[in-house]
Amino acid sequence: MAIKIRKQDALNYHSQNQPGKIEVVPTKSLSSQLDLALAYSPGVAEPCKEIAANKDDVYKYTAKGNLVGVISNGTAVLGLGNIGAEASKPVMEGKGVLFKKFAGIDVFDIEINEEDPDKFIEIVKSLEPTFGGINLEDIKAPESFKIEQELREKMNIPVMHDDQHGTAIISASALLNALELVNKKIEDIKIVVNGAGAAAIACTKIYIALGARKENIIMCDSKGVISKKRNNLDASKAEFAIETELETLSEAIKGSDFFLGLSVADILKPEDILSMADDPIVFALANPSPEIDYETAMNTRADIIMATGRSDHPNQVNNVLGFPYIFRGALDVRSTSINEEMKLAAVRAIADLAKEPVPDMVSKAYGDSKIIFGKEYLIPKPLDPRLITTISPAVAKAAMNTGVARIEIKDWDQYHIELQQRIGIDEKLMSRIINRAKKNPQRVVFAEAHDLKILRAAQIMQDEKIAHPILLGKRDVIEKLIEEHKLELNDCSIIDTYEEDERVEKFARSYYEKRKRKGVTLYEATKLMRERNMFGSMLVEHDEADALISGLTKDYPKTILPALQIIGMEKDVKRVAGMYIIANKKGTFFFSDTTVNVNPTAEELVDIIGMTARGVKFFDIEPRVAVLSYSNFGSSKGEIPEKVQQAVKLAKQKFPELIIDGDIQANVALDTKIQQNNYPFSELAEKGANTLIFPNLAAGNIAYKLLMEIGGAEAIGPILLGMKKPVHILQLGSSVREIINMTAIAVVDAQIYHNNLKNDLVPQR
Repeated sequence: MAIKIRKQDALNYHSQNQPGKIEVVPTKSLSSQLDLALAYSPGVAEPCKEIAANKDDVYKYTAKGNLVGVISNGTAVLGLGNIGAEASKPVMEGKGVLFKKFAGIDVFDIEINEEDPDKFIEIVKSLEPTFGGINLEDIKAPESFKIEQELREKMNIPVMHDDQHGTAIISASALLNALELVNKKIEDIKIVVNGAGAAAIACTKIYIALGARKENIIMCDSKGVISKKRNNLDASKAEFAIETELETLSEAIKGSDFFLGLSVADILKPEDILSMADDPIVFALANPSPEIDYETAMNTRADIIMATGRSDHPNQVNNVLGFPYIFRGALDVRSTSINEEMKLAAVRAIADLAKEPVPDMVSKAYGDSKIIFGKEYLIPKPLDPRLITTISPAVAKAAMNTGVARIEIKDWDQYHIELQQRIGIDEKLMSRIINRAKKNPQRVVFAEAHDLKILRAAQIMQDEKIAHPILLGKRDVIEKLIEEHKLELNDCSIIDTYEEDERVEKFARSYYEKRKRKGVTLYEATKLMRERNMFGSMLVEHDEADALISGLTKDYPKTILPALQIIGMEKDVKRVAGMYIIANKKGTFFFSDTTVNVNPTAEELVDIIGMTARGVKFFDIEPRVAVLSYSNFGSSKGEIPEKVQQAVKLAKQKFPELIIDGDIQANVALDTKIQQNNYPFSELAEKGANTLIFPNLAAGNIAYKLLMEIGGAEAIGPILLGMKKPVHILQLGSSVREIINMTAIAVVDAQIYHNNLKNDLVPQR
């Protein structure tokens, strides 16, 4: 029987990236005769005809827009030299892995057995229909200059010789930051470059583009200083030949501010470094052995700033910081080239990122909790996930601003999310919340500001305008941490309860009035107000702060009690609950109650269901609620199934608009096929559940922790439900990212609270 193929079905099957909407395309299904007919004959004819009519549609119906060719002839491989096309293949394949890992870019590596530059150019030019961009790799100079220049002129897709420009971009970022640390200007420094190959020439040119003066640059090769006295210089070296009597590297380096080495091992001596100017900057980038041994250089001068190409020393100038993200930005706007403005945009983006607080995951990956901008941290670490969302947008904007982009990105917040998805980070939900928070930042008091994680999170929230942090703790401890880690938190107020006699007295009287018939004396109330969770709760209660964040270093019950006593619960709420957001590849799910109620009754479960449903709606998601048990709709008897059945019955009466069902097992609640086959009457049979209510604390707590540890899920929370004013308790030991997420939730929570107050509504969050 012939299968009928509709044109639109075939086009949809082959459709890839739409202009202005960059998506990660999942693997195409090929499990039926219909799939086969869509993927190949006869369905494939439809996109072929569309592309024949309009060549730009190749980006719409194929993978061209996310495909880079990594191309080499093996004439200058790593430190191995001209080893031939076949021997270069492992390097090109490795490059492809990095493209995919760090930027989600697909790669074909092509090794061409051709050293004649004109023939090489013709071969690569003929490949333009296949690729969205070309990364040239390991091609010797001076041929590499001609090859890249002509391919850039002849091809209408981005072309970059990474050995030249990758090293140039990363080293330029490191140089800008090193100069900032020693308070020198690039236009004033004396530069010595040792090595005159493709990378050295490209580095020198980009330094000049950043403001370095050509007359302040001395370039050396294996024969010494490149001067106008020398004969037979090729064009690339002749461009940097100067009038001078200097002949050797040792003569040239005297009094210099910056040494760049892209040459051979051990050519630079300790006495050469001693002859340099104050606060010398030495980038010894020869691989695998630098121009001077790292320890030798560091022991020679205390004021030196050093970078190498090695991963076992600080400040590794590694091209992986650049090329994946530069091509990502160029591909995403379908740039016709990678121009100088795009490279400079990458330079500045990388340099700026090094000055921002380092995420916990990066510190853990490198086993260093004190990674901060300074002499040993000039540029970001290669495993920093922020590189893609920092560099790629900067490159894309530069392409758009200089007229080489063929499509525009209009929603940069959405682009940020899509970039994260490229590398497997899905933050759609939290990105929406953070963007909402930025529209109207609120005052958030942090009761544990003596912890470095809180201060790093506060720095990001201040810089990103997510919140106005109020830091609560011992002033001397906080200020010492700020100074030690070079944070800039001048806009954050610091409150030390031992300096707050007047407010402590006012808050103590307020607390005394609330608790005097609970056995609390005024003396005890005054003593308690020095405790940060008590004082922080009072700041929120007296409208001197909009939200409270705590719990990083204390157990959940000890943290929540002061807030319950001082701020209290919403009207008609009898008990609070805790909800976690669980995100994995299957979607986003809401778990409740996971932190507060040990063994709620059926009536208490109804309250938890109501609060949780409101909490899910807070995230602009319609809740589909499953109340869980070990039974499916009465299939087993017992206390828990009966309690759950009663809770569902009462919840349907109280919340008639709510999609809810139970008792139901967890796997059945999520699997619509099982429900449709066995329980078609279920309200969850069509779409499945996204909100899971657990029958007791043990079940909820165990479930979310197992998913985090074994299932690889990310958990956001616990989000405290039912408080009268915004209070959120961190999970013990939360990361900086988790603190920021929770704070953004608290800010939006406070926005809604104030909006409801303004409209005379009971707070419903």
